[in-house]
Amino acid sequence: MAHEKNHDYHILAPSVHPFVGAVSGFLMLFGMVLWMHDITPYVTLIGLAGVLYTMYAWWSEVVAESHVGDHTPVVRIGLRYGFILFITSEVMFFAAWFWSFFKQAMYPMQDYVGSEYIPPDIHAVDALHLPLINTLVLLLSGCAVTWAHHALVHGNDRKALVQGLAISIVLGVAFTALQAFEYAELLMNDGWTFGKDIYYSNFFMATGFHGFHVIIGTIFLTVCLIRAIKGDFTPGQHVGFEAAAWYWHFVDVVWLFLFFAVYLWGAPA
Repeated sequence: MAHEKNHDYHILAPSVHPFVGAVSGFLMLFGMVLWMHDITPYVTLIGLAGVLYTMYAWWSEVVAESHVGDHTPVVRIGLRYGFILFITSEVMFFAAWFWSFFKQAMYPMQDYVGSEYIPPDIHAVDALHLPLINTLVLLLSGCAVTWAHHALVHGNDRKALVQGLAISIVLGVAFTALQAFEYAELLMNDGWTFGKDIYYSNFFMATGFHGFHVIIGTIFLTVCLIRAIKGDFTPGQHVGFEAAAWYWHFVDVVWLFLFFAVYLWGAPA
Protein backbone atom coordinates (compact mmCIF):
# COMPACT_ATOMS: atom_id res chain seq x y z
CA MET A 1 0.00 0.00 0.00
CA ALA A 2 2.98 2.32 0.49
CA HIS A 3 3.49 2.50 -3.27
CA GLU A 4 -0.19 2.85 -4.19
CA LYS A 5 -0.89 5.75 -6.52
CA ASN A 6 -2.91 8.45 -4.74
CA HIS A 7 -2.78 11.26 -7.31
CA ASP A 8 -4.04 11.98 -10.82
CA TYR A 9 -0.63 12.58 -12.38
CA HIS A 10 1.31 10.18 -14.57
CA ILE A 11 4.89 9.63 -13.41
CA LEU A 12 6.77 8.55 -16.52
CA ALA A 13 9.31 5.77 -16.42
CA PRO A 14 12.85 6.56 -17.64
CA SER A 15 12.89 6.60 -21.44
CA VAL A 16 15.55 6.79 -24.14
CA HIS A 17 13.20 8.45 -26.62
CA PRO A 18 14.00 12.11 -25.74
CA PHE A 19 17.72 11.47 -26.16
CA VAL A 20 17.32 9.53 -29.41
CA GLY A 21 14.96 12.18 -30.77
CA ALA A 22 17.32 15.04 -29.90
CA VAL A 23 20.35 13.33 -31.46
CA SER A 24 18.35 12.37 -34.55
CA GLY A 25 17.03 15.90 -34.98
CA PHE A 26 20.56 17.30 -34.75
CA LEU A 27 21.85 14.78 -37.29
CA MET A 28 19.00 15.57 -39.68
CA LEU A 29 19.54 19.34 -39.58
CA PHE A 30 23.34 19.13 -39.61
CA GLY A 31 23.10 16.64 -42.45
CA MET A 32 21.01 19.11 -44.45
CA VAL A 33 23.89 21.58 -44.26
CA LEU A 34 26.27 18.89 -45.56
CA TRP A 35 23.77 17.96 -48.28
CA MET A 36 23.38 21.58 -49.42
CA HIS A 37 27.16 21.78 -49.76
CA ASP A 38 27.15 18.62 -51.91
CA ILE A 39 29.10 16.62 -49.33
CA THR A 40 26.74 13.75 -48.47
CA PRO A 41 23.00 13.16 -48.07
CA TYR A 42 23.36 10.13 -45.81
CA VAL A 43 23.66 12.03 -42.50
CA THR A 44 20.29 13.65 -43.19
CA LEU A 45 18.72 10.30 -44.05
CA ILE A 46 20.10 8.68 -40.89
CA GLY A 47 18.75 11.55 -38.79
CA LEU A 48 15.38 11.37 -40.54
CA ALA A 49 15.16 7.63 -39.88
CA GLY A 50 15.91 8.26 -36.20
CA VAL A 51 13.24 10.97 -35.97
CA LEU A 52 10.63 8.74 -37.61
CA TYR A 53 11.53 5.86 -35.29
CA THR A 54 11.27 8.15 -32.24
CA MET A 55 7.87 9.42 -33.35
CA TYR A 56 6.53 5.91 -33.88
CA ALA A 57 7.97 4.38 -30.70
CA TRP A 58 7.18 7.30 -28.41
CA TRP A 59 3.62 7.81 -29.62
CA SER A 60 3.00 4.07 -29.46
CA GLU A 61 3.88 4.23 -25.78
CA VAL A 62 1.50 7.18 -25.30
CA VAL A 63 -1.32 5.15 -26.89
CA ALA A 64 -0.46 2.17 -24.68
CA GLU A 65 -0.54 4.43 -21.60
CA SER A 66 -4.06 5.53 -22.50
CA HIS A 67 -5.19 1.89 -22.62
CA VAL A 68 -4.00 1.15 -19.07
CA GLY A 69 -5.70 4.21 -17.59
CA ASP A 70 -2.75 6.57 -17.19
CA HIS A 71 -4.53 9.37 -19.08
CA THR A 72 -6.50 10.79 -16.19
CA PRO A 73 -8.40 14.09 -16.60
CA VAL A 74 -5.37 15.99 -15.27
CA VAL A 75 -3.02 14.22 -17.68
CA ARG A 76 -5.36 14.91 -20.61
CA ILE A 77 -5.30 18.61 -19.77
CA GLY A 78 -1.50 18.54 -19.88
CA LEU A 79 -1.53 16.74 -23.22
CA ARG A 80 -3.91 19.34 -24.65
CA TYR A 81 -1.74 22.22 -23.39
CA GLY A 82 1.33 20.60 -24.89
CA PHE A 83 -0.31 20.23 -28.27
CA ILE A 84 -1.54 23.83 -28.17
CA LEU A 85 2.05 24.95 -27.61
CA PHE A 86 3.14 22.80 -30.55
CA ILE A 87 0.55 24.43 -32.83
CA THR A 88 1.68 27.84 -31.56
CA SER A 89 5.23 27.04 -32.64
CA GLU A 90 3.87 26.03 -36.06
CA VAL A 91 2.07 29.38 -36.32
CA MET A 92 5.40 31.15 -35.72
CA PHE A 93 7.03 28.97 -38.37
CA PHE A 94 4.53 30.01 -41.03
CA ALA A 95 4.62 33.62 -39.82
CA ALA A 96 8.23 33.74 -41.02
CA TRP A 97 7.24 32.78 -44.56
CA PHE A 98 4.38 35.29 -44.61
CA TRP A 99 6.77 37.95 -43.32
CA SER A 100 9.23 37.18 -46.11
CA PHE A 101 6.51 37.23 -48.77
CA PHE A 102 4.96 40.53 -47.67
CA LYS A 103 8.35 42.15 -47.23
CA GLN A 104 9.52 41.21 -50.72
CA ALA A 105 6.19 42.18 -52.25
CA MET A 106 5.97 45.60 -50.60
CA TYR A 107 9.63 46.58 -50.05
CA PRO A 108 12.02 44.60 -52.26
CA MET A 109 15.27 46.35 -51.24
CA GLN A 110 17.60 44.05 -53.15
CA ASP A 111 15.91 45.05 -56.42
CA TYR A 112 17.20 48.61 -56.24
CA VAL A 113 19.99 49.41 -58.73
CA GLY A 114 21.35 52.83 -57.94
CA SER A 115 18.40 55.21 -57.76
CA GLU A 116 16.25 53.22 -60.19
CA TYR A 117 13.52 50.96 -58.85
CA ILE A 118 13.16 47.62 -60.62
CA PRO A 119 9.94 45.83 -59.66
CA PRO A 120 10.29 42.15 -58.74
CA ASP A 121 9.42 39.46 -61.24
CA ILE A 122 6.02 38.07 -60.32
CA HIS A 123 4.62 35.14 -62.24
CA ALA A 124 1.55 34.53 -60.13
CA VAL A 125 -0.60 31.44 -60.27
CA ASP A 126 -4.21 31.81 -61.34
CA ALA A 127 -6.01 31.58 -58.00
CA LEU A 128 -9.41 30.77 -59.47
CA HIS A 129 -8.48 27.41 -60.96
CA LEU A 130 -6.60 24.66 -59.10
CA PRO A 131 -5.96 26.76 -55.95
CA LEU A 132 -9.68 27.46 -55.57
CA ILE A 133 -10.52 23.77 -56.08
CA ASN A 134 -7.89 22.82 -53.52
CA THR A 135 -9.34 25.34 -51.07
CA LEU A 136 -12.77 23.73 -51.36
CA VAL A 137 -11.26 20.24 -51.04
CA LEU A 138 -9.39 21.12 -47.84
CA LEU A 139 -12.35 22.92 -46.28
CA LEU A 140 -14.61 19.94 -47.01
CA SER A 141 -12.02 17.69 -45.40
CA GLY A 142 -12.11 19.88 -42.29
CA CYS A 143 -15.90 19.61 -42.26
CA ALA A 144 -15.61 15.81 -42.40
CA VAL A 145 -13.25 15.83 -39.39
CA THR A 146 -15.70 18.01 -37.45
CA TRP A 147 -18.53 15.65 -38.36
CA ALA A 148 -16.51 12.66 -37.13
CA HIS A 149 -15.69 14.43 -33.87
CA HIS A 150 -19.33 15.40 -33.34
CA ALA A 151 -20.42 11.82 -34.02
CA LEU A 152 -18.02 10.53 -31.37
CA VAL A 153 -18.78 13.08 -28.65
CA HIS A 154 -22.54 13.30 -29.18
CA GLY A 155 -23.83 9.78 -29.43
CA ASN A 156 -20.68 7.65 -29.73
CA ASP A 157 -21.62 6.87 -33.35
CA ARG A 158 -18.73 4.63 -34.44
CA LYS A 159 -19.94 4.28 -38.01
CA ALA A 160 -20.13 8.05 -38.57
CA LEU A 161 -16.75 8.47 -36.83
CA VAL A 162 -15.07 6.05 -39.22
CA GLN A 163 -16.86 7.47 -42.26
CA GLY A 164 -15.94 11.05 -41.40
CA LEU A 165 -12.29 10.17 -40.88
CA ALA A 166 -12.16 8.16 -44.12
CA ILE A 167 -13.67 11.04 -46.12
CA SER A 168 -11.24 13.56 -44.61
CA ILE A 169 -8.27 11.30 -45.46
CA VAL A 170 -9.41 10.83 -49.07
CA LEU A 171 -9.84 14.59 -49.48
CA GLY A 172 -6.41 15.18 -47.90
CA VAL A 173 -4.82 12.83 -50.43
CA ALA A 174 -6.73 14.59 -53.22
CA PHE A 175 -5.37 17.96 -52.04
CA THR A 176 -1.80 16.65 -52.14
CA ALA A 177 -2.30 15.19 -55.62
CA LEU A 178 -3.77 18.42 -56.98
CA GLN A 179 -0.95 20.47 -55.49
CA ALA A 180 1.64 18.14 -57.00
CA PHE A 181 -0.07 18.56 -60.38
CA GLU A 182 -0.01 22.34 -59.94
CA TYR A 183 3.71 22.29 -59.13
CA ALA A 184 4.43 20.11 -62.17
CA GLU A 185 2.56 22.53 -64.42
CA LEU A 186 4.45 25.52 -63.03
CA LEU A 187 7.88 23.93 -63.29
CA MET A 188 7.34 22.55 -66.80
CA ASN A 189 5.65 25.58 -68.31
CA ASP A 190 7.65 28.38 -66.68
CA GLY A 191 11.09 26.78 -66.39
CA TRP A 192 11.48 28.11 -62.85
CA THR A 193 14.72 27.58 -60.93
CA PHE A 194 14.99 28.02 -57.18
CA GLY A 195 16.39 31.39 -56.12
CA LYS A 196 16.02 33.07 -59.51
CA ASP A 197 12.59 34.54 -58.83
CA ILE A 198 11.77 35.96 -55.37
CA TYR A 199 8.03 35.49 -55.74
CA TYR A 200 8.37 31.84 -56.72
CA SER A 201 10.93 31.18 -53.99
CA ASN A 202 8.51 32.43 -51.33
CA PHE A 203 5.59 30.77 -53.09
CA PHE A 204 7.13 27.30 -53.19
CA MET A 205 8.56 27.48 -49.67
CA ALA A 206 5.27 28.62 -48.09
CA THR A 207 2.92 26.38 -50.05
CA GLY A 208 5.41 23.51 -50.08
CA PHE A 209 5.79 23.46 -46.31
CA HIS A 210 2.02 23.66 -46.02
CA GLY A 211 1.74 20.67 -48.36
CA PHE A 212 4.23 18.82 -46.15
CA HIS A 213 1.99 19.56 -43.16
CA VAL A 214 -1.01 18.24 -45.10
CA ILE A 215 0.85 14.95 -45.63
CA ILE A 216 1.68 14.76 -41.90
CA GLY A 217 -1.92 15.57 -41.01
CA THR A 218 -3.19 12.89 -43.40
CA ILE A 219 -0.95 10.32 -41.70
CA PHE A 220 -2.17 11.58 -38.32
CA LEU A 221 -5.80 11.10 -39.37
CA THR A 222 -5.02 7.66 -40.82
CA VAL A 223 -3.64 6.54 -37.45
CA CYS A 224 -6.81 7.87 -35.82
CA LEU A 225 -8.92 5.95 -38.36
CA ILE A 226 -7.11 2.71 -37.52
CA ARG A 227 -7.61 3.37 -33.80
CA ALA A 228 -11.28 4.25 -34.37
CA ILE A 229 -11.84 0.97 -36.20
CA LYS A 230 -10.25 -0.84 -33.24
CA GLY A 231 -12.61 1.01 -30.87
CA ASP A 232 -9.95 2.99 -28.98
CA PHE A 233 -11.79 6.30 -28.67
CA THR A 234 -14.64 7.03 -26.26
CA PRO A 235 -16.75 10.20 -25.92
CA GLY A 236 -14.86 11.13 -22.76
CA GLN A 237 -11.34 10.03 -23.72
CA HIS A 238 -10.07 10.77 -27.22
CA VAL A 239 -7.13 13.14 -26.85
CA GLY A 240 -5.30 11.63 -29.82
CA PHE A 241 -8.21 12.25 -32.16
CA GLU A 242 -8.75 15.70 -30.66
CA ALA A 243 -5.13 16.60 -31.37
CA ALA A 244 -5.44 15.35 -34.96
CA ALA A 245 -8.58 17.45 -35.48
CA TRP A 246 -6.89 20.56 -34.09
CA TYR A 247 -3.89 19.99 -36.33
CA TRP A 248 -6.10 19.52 -39.39
CA HIS A 249 -8.05 22.70 -38.69
CA PHE A 250 -4.74 24.55 -38.25
CA VAL A 251 -3.73 23.31 -41.70
CA ASP A 252 -7.06 24.60 -43.05
CA VAL A 253 -6.57 28.06 -41.56
CA VAL A 254 -2.99 28.37 -42.83
CA TRP A 255 -4.16 27.45 -46.33
CA LEU A 256 -6.87 30.14 -46.22
CA PHE A 257 -4.22 32.73 -45.34
CA LEU A 258 -1.99 31.40 -48.14
CA PHE A 259 -4.84 31.47 -50.64
CA PHE A 260 -5.87 35.04 -49.91
CA ALA A 261 -2.35 36.43 -49.37
CA VAL A 262 -0.16 34.58 -51.86
CA TYR A 263 -2.60 33.57 -54.59
CA LEU A 264 -5.06 36.50 -54.56
CA TRP A 265 -3.30 39.50 -53.01
CA GLY A 266 0.10 38.58 -54.42
CA ALA A 267 -1.18 38.24 -57.99
CA PRO A 268 -0.23 41.11 -60.28
CA ALA A 269 -3.04 43.37 -61.47
